[in-house]
Amino acid sequence: MTTSSIELGRPLSGDVIDLIIDDHRLFEQLLRQLRDQTQDRDAVRQAFADVLIAHGEAEEELVYPILRRKAADIGEHEVEHGHEEHAEGNEALLAVLELKGTDTQAFTDAVEELSNLITHHIAEEELTILSPARVEVGERVRHDLGEKWAARRNQLIDEHCGAIPNVRRIVEDARKEGLLDDDDDE
Repeated sequence: MTTSSIELGRPLSGDVIDLIIDDHRLFEQLLRQLRDQTQDRDAVRQAFADVLIAHGEAEEELVYPILRRKAADIGEHEVEHGHEEHAEGNEALLAVLELKGTDTQAFTDAVEELSNLITHHIAEEELTILSPARVEVGERVRHDLGEKWAARRNQLIDEHCGAIPNVRRIVEDARKEGLLDDDDDE
């Protein structure tokens, strides 16, 4: 169970596209709080870590494979690019989590990098994956997927999936899969 007082929502059902977009708005809200020095930034970063990891893992396990099969406009490239952007966001998240304090320039810089990556991914995913899926994937499939995605997301949050050792493992797995460049000279 999450010990945080930050509300992450516990959707149980709905159109998977709407649920994913709701999480995107939550990410934006939490990123604003991470940039706000008056917030409990340590609590916010842990809550953000849990919901970001849960969201992405559930999306990659359950949503991307179905949408790729069901929607002609969502091809291998879009899905692979989504995986790469999740990996980059997770790597930036790990950098934020591993910092000791939240009142340093290093923290501010790491949050800015994380925010830029997540904001870019949200816009691109909504345009290239979610928008075509809303047109091409039937409502019944989207609702069935929404129920499965929400259950998996909530389960992962309850398991505290944003804990540093788990995020490290996810980033290392992405590196082994070739989703991350080993050099940070981008």
